[in-house]
Amino acid sequence: MPAEQTSASSHAAVDRVVAALAADGLEPRIVWFDDAVTTAQLAADALGVEVGQIANSLVFTLDHEPILVLTSGAHRVDTEWLGEQLGGRIGRASKEVVKAATGQVIGGVAPVGHPSPVRTFVDTDLAAFDEVWAAAGHAKTVFPTTYDDLVRITGGTPTAVEPAQRA
Repeated sequence: MPAEQTSASSHAAVDRVVAALAADGLEPRIVWFDDAVTTAQLAADALGVEVGQIANSLVFTLDHEPILVLTSGAHRVDTEWLGEQLGGRIGRASKEVVKAATGQVIGGVAPVGHPSPVRTFVDTDLAAFDEVWAAAGHAKTVFPTTYDDLVRITGGTPTAVEPAQRA
């Protein structure tokens, strides 16, 4: 079961996320877990929400430049298809690229709190939920927000991350 943030629960990357959220007019509510939640399903189970409400923060490269894709935990990013939509080639970012671009490590990458803005794409499937949960800068942390606020605070572009399913 998660524990609410206390003053004893602190981490530099989480503190930067809290500051960024506050600067964007949000009242940050950081949830700390006892253990790292390494998959969207584990996070959803720990929070008692649908896996689709988990906004995975995935750093890729688009023509060798880092991008952040915030995707619903209910599916995977089709990198070949998304690259075609964005007019380039998407590759998986190395842990060094992730750390340099976000100031955070894989498993805890938040949508905000980065050293400088990262071009961001927000999965339109997240709009189906009144509340979504994103990492807060550490693998043991998440915070709740809305799809609209996620787009606003990241300056992100609402984007499908996989082709529409054919009936």
